[in-house]
Amino acid sequence: MPSLDIVSKIDLQEVDNAVNQARKEIGQRYDFKGTHNEIDLNDDHILILAADDYKLQAVVDILKGKLTRRGVPTKCLDFHKAEPASGNAVRQRVDLVQGISKEKGKEIVKMIKGTKLKVQPQIMEDEVRVSGKKIDDLQEIMQELKGADLGIELQFVNMRS
Repeated sequence: MPSLDIVSKIDLQEVDNAVNQARKEIGQRYDFKGTHNEIDLNDDHILILAADDYKLQAVVDILKGKLTRRGVPTKCLDFHKAEPASGNAVRQRVDLVQGISKEKGKEIVKMIKGTKLKVQPQIMEDEVRVSGKKIDDLQEIMQELKGADLGIELQFVNMRS
């Protein structure tokens, strides 16, 4: 029975590369000279420290650009509210969102059932598995989900015949 898995994952190595490129660009740009600006990558989040709101926005734009060029979707980033740090600096936390939450999983299952195709979706922890009798139905589900704006980036893996 043909099946496929719907997941939402990001390549952490590419995120690390993009953060390193952003650090390098921030160190070289003239408008950042003489100010303290940082980007730190932890396991599940990025911490941005900037001298002021203007520089924070510039750092965020640089980071988004580097991530996009490296193929990391910006939908996987959850920006928290900027908060004041010591010395008039500004700090912002950016969470890296991976996996499909239960609510999003239910929304995806509801969409799939709304297509009236003969497929069976099921939520498996942080992914959704869809199985059906025909591969064409699974491909139609993929096209339907690609066209929908669910607020997260979806990948389709483990397509089996």
